Parts: sequence; structure tokens; C-alpha cells
Amino acid sequence: MNIEFETFISKNEQDTADFAKKIAEMVSPGTVIALYGNLGAGKTVFSRSFAKAIGVKENVSSPTYTIIQEYKLDGQFSYLYHLDLYRINNSRDALAFAVDEYLNDRNSYSLVEWPERIEDILPPDTIKIMIEHQTDGSRKIYKL
Repeated sequence: MNIEFETFISKNEQDTADFAKKIAEMVSPGTVIALYGNLGAGKTVFSRSFAKAIGVKENVSSPTYTIIQEYKLDGQFSYLYHLDLYRINNSRDALAFAVDEYLNDRNSYSLVEWPERIEDILPPDTIKIMIEHQTDGSRKIYKL
């Protein structure tokens, strides 16, 4: 899926949450969103807000230790898959967790934190979003 958006400056967590909600309104099941950025950039804030916007009722947290969290969407046969690949070294390691099956589920959404570890197996239509710390404490969010 190809979406376009302007570079966005987030001054706080609420701005990032609002931005994630706008992105959620632009996409449909089958979408893979790769979230790039350093530790503390706001990837999990984005993920939490995106999840809420598409109907996830559960509390969404970073799946750093579990690698993948699945959230069933109410009344649908689809899920939000939240992948945190911080502890994964490369795509070969990720395939041991069947990450490719999550990324290719055309009925569900996938949010991938630390996607640079699996660049070679990301679907070609992956939406790649960078979240960068700025010196003034804000975040610059843009499409790669």
C-alpha cells in the first residue's frame, strides 16, 4: 500500500498519538508498517495509538521480550501483529519465529519495530516511517 504524508514534527506524545491515528485511518488490513528510530524515539507510542485507532481494546506494550504480540480485532477475522525485533539479529533468526507469516497476512495489520534487522524479507509495499529525536526534544516523523 502506498500512502503519502508530509514530514511531521511531534512536540509531545499526544502529537505522535494523533499522527498514528491519522495513519491508521489511511490504511487497511494487509498493511505492514515498519517503524525506524532509536530507543525512546516514540515507536511504541505510535504503535499503541495506531492499535487503538484500528479497534484494539487491550493495552498495547512493546513486545521486546516476546518478539510478537497478537491482538484480535473485535468482530473481524483479522489481527494486529506488533513485532519488536530489537533482540533479533537478522532475517534468518526472525524466520525461526515465522515472522514472514505475520508480514504476509493480507487480512491483518503488522507494526514492526527495529525493521532494519529484516529489511530483506519486508514486503515490497511496506510503509517505512522514521521517527527521529530532535535537539529541542521534539520528534521528526517522515516516510522513508
